[in-house]
Amino acid sequence: MKAFVDQDTCIACGMCVSSCNEVFEFNDDGKAESIVDVVPANLEEDARQAANNCPVDAISISE
Repeated sequence: MKAFVDQDTCIACGMCVSSCNEVFEFNDDGKAESIVDVVPANLEEDARQAANNCPVDAISISE
């Protein structure tokens, strides 16, 4: 699975970074981004939870 953060939608609230910092971190612009090409199987649930918790739905998940 892959996770993508829409940079135009992200408000940098940090919920994804705090809940799944193995997949998401802040970039130089202060926005969250995915730092892995493919989400490791053991982190898929955490990445989905981060996407579900995003207050502006900036994170999309593709299988």
